[in-house]
Amino acid sequence: MAIRKRLKGGFTLIELMIVVAIVGVLAVLAVYGVRKYIANAKTAEAKNAIGQMSKDALSHFEGESMANTILPGGSATGILRELCESSSTAGMVPSALLTVQGKKYQSTSANWNVDASAGTSGRAAGFSCLHFEMAQPQYYAYSYTGTLTTSFQAIARGDLNGDTVTSTFTQDGSITSLGRLNVAPAIRDQAAEE
Repeated sequence: MAIRKRLKGGFTLIELMIVVAIVGVLAVLAVYGVRKYIANAKTAEAKNAIGQMSKDALSHFEGESMANTILPGGSATGILRELCESSSTAGMVPSALLTVQGKKYQSTSANWNVDASAGTSGRAAGFSCLHFEMAQPQYYAYSYTGTLTTSFQAIARGDLNGDTVTSTFTQDGSITSLGRLNVAPAIRDQAAEE
């Protein structure tokens, strides 16, 4: 009879407080998990773009080029393998990190093709040489540096939350003494979720 009487009375204040505390802890954990998931999704942009720039550099290197003059009969020309050169300008799209600090930037095709004839002997350099361009709004500023016969570096810099702590993603490649291009197997990151 005492149990039946207690069931009709409802929950005690202590029981309700325990339930509210449990729900509060679960909510805090969920918010943390969602923020981490969103930050990882945003950093995927930088990793994908850096990976694509590295693949484009490798593709350009493997695309053999030769002298553009007419060869006389019975002669030969050497096969050249070269990397794309650095941009002639600062080479970062967008040109200032403040442009993507805590926000997205919509670049134009002209941003990516400023070096269509800026390299050695009037050849394309930078992003124009790589044939790399981002058509969608971006969280990061991208840059490419390279020399014809030595190495390259693809970099993404950004600040997702606008707190002036910069995230940096980098991938390097270098030409070996055997004339092969080695690209780092992983993208190096610093303060990835900032």
